[in-house]
Amino acid sequence: MADSRTPVGLAVPTRKPAPTTVAEERKDTTHTPSQRYLSTRGDSYGLSFEEVVLKGLASDGGLFIPEEVPSLPRDWESKWQNLSFSDLAFEILSLYISPSEIPPADLKEIIDRSYSTFRAPETTPLITLNEKDNLYLLELFHGPTFAFKDVALQFLGNLFEYFLVRRNKGKTGRDRHHLTVVGATSGDTGSAAIYGLRGKKDISVFILHPQGRVSPIQEAQMTTVLDANVHNLAVEGSFDDCQDIVKALFADPKINETLKLGAVNSINWARILAQTTYYFHAYFTLSKSPAYKADHKVRFVVPTGNFGDILAGYFAKRMGLPSEKLVVATNENDILDRFWKSGHYEKKAVHGKVAEGGIPADGAKAHEDGVKETLSPAMDILVSSNFERLLWFLAYEFAAEAGMDDEWNKKQAGQEVEAWLKQLKTKGGFEVHADILKSAKRDFESERISDVQTLETIKKFYSSPSKNGTSNGNASKVGYILDPHSAIGVAASLRSIQRTPGVHHISLATAHPAKFANAVDLALKDEEGFSFNTVLPKEFIGLEQKEKRVTLVPKGAGWEGVRKIVEDEVEAELKGSR
Repeated sequence: MADSRTPVGLAVPTRKPAPTTVAEERKDTTHTPSQRYLSTRGDSYGLSFEEVVLKGLASDGGLFIPEEVPSLPRDWESKWQNLSFSDLAFEILSLYISPSEIPPADLKEIIDRSYSTFRAPETTPLITLNEKDNLYLLELFHGPTFAFKDVALQFLGNLFEYFLVRRNKGKTGRDRHHLTVVGATSGDTGSAAIYGLRGKKDISVFILHPQGRVSPIQEAQMTTVLDANVHNLAVEGSFDDCQDIVKALFADPKINETLKLGAVNSINWARILAQTTYYFHAYFTLSKSPAYKADHKVRFVVPTGNFGDILAGYFAKRMGLPSEKLVVATNENDILDRFWKSGHYEKKAVHGKVAEGGIPADGAKAHEDGVKETLSPAMDILVSSNFERLLWFLAYEFAAEAGMDDEWNKKQAGQEVEAWLKQLKTKGGFEVHADILKSAKRDFESERISDVQTLETIKKFYSSPSKNGTSNGNASKVGYILDPHSAIGVAASLRSIQRTPGVHHISLATAHPAKFANAVDLALKDEEGFSFNTVLPKEFIGLEQKEKRVTLVPKGAGWEGVRKIVEDEVEAELKGSR
């Protein structure tokens, strides 16, 4: 971005352009600014919540964000501090969803149904990991698939169903609106999406995974779901091949003429929105703890690859949650850490021996595009898909300093984001203005954790008895068993604690350790008395021996072959539902 305070690429307007009829109508009657949505690349404005949920991705390739982040209501702490997770979610989500779209009673029922599937009464319990250092762990893996993605995808699945049932009232046969959800996964997203959408009326779900390149547990969680609307496609190739097929399907005019495609990965705004709740819930849980000191600040530390989980914390912070900093914790695929250290956002592909690492049985080796394979495969990325949303807000704040009106600032932010992403695509990266990096550092810090440090952290907390660290099923004689992704967050927390003693640190635990059993075994195999049976959930026992349903996609089939599979299966479903 240029040094001038007049941003490049957009002429100074002489008057404020008139808004679209739809946007103006919503502004004046039914929708607040935080209940209308725009695209990060500038071509879509004034969209409803229902539109952005069902579209997933904007027509200009951008991601949806609210036109304005809402402020918290007066006395929010006293009013919300004793609410259940579901009741708190209702209050937060109501700020972003107009009652004209989802009446309050309906929204409450959707939320209650979504979190009734969680094993923990608190939904996302907060435990004390190290009382001396004010270190806490937010367990996000108590949903059906034992991963944090359940928090969002249980909600998203019920949203899809709600909108479709309403659209199809009184309609029969071919007149009914049918949604075809297509997604690619290297592990957790696929199973969480399937469990969120299984059995849903008027929805078909197709999940592509690289054959033999996800962990056995993850594969079994997906392929043993036998609901008629669930279709698992095992692709001969890498995760990146699966991603390329999905992108080609969304770009294909032929399939979009006949089928309504929907997205469930973290680009869908509803996923980010649902995740904001557990930041507030963790804060309230901490504030009621005897160890909490009101004069101490709070930091959230988030292991992240695609930036969606920590982005939810950013929205919570912008709304008014008193979080002093959000700490980005990356593995050796460190594009985010490098951005916060330098202002450069660039791919750094690695190949050959340098790229090797991780454990194939835990889902490593799913990529072939230059990603470094690690012990935390769910974070193995070259670029972070949700980072675009933060870039928009950073560009918007920078543009606002030029003194123009708000609509011009929004337009400029969209143009800057589009320009940056074009550079990323054509040149492999871009650099932001020093003032933009300064703004990013106001809310965030970052840490890079290696595989060696990940193993050391798992071992450290297993070997440190804790009266509180028993929530995931550990025997009382040990401290806590972390999965490799959660260990990255804890390792980053320990570094942050050294810099900011006395600050309360909440580290997000994103997966149950049994989902990445081989990395945990690697860390703890020499520990006296260690047995993975202490944390193996009963739901996992015998899972791999259950009946499976999966379709093999041969290497030469390409995206056209997958398109035919999707079309044929949807046609069969529609015939069967007449």
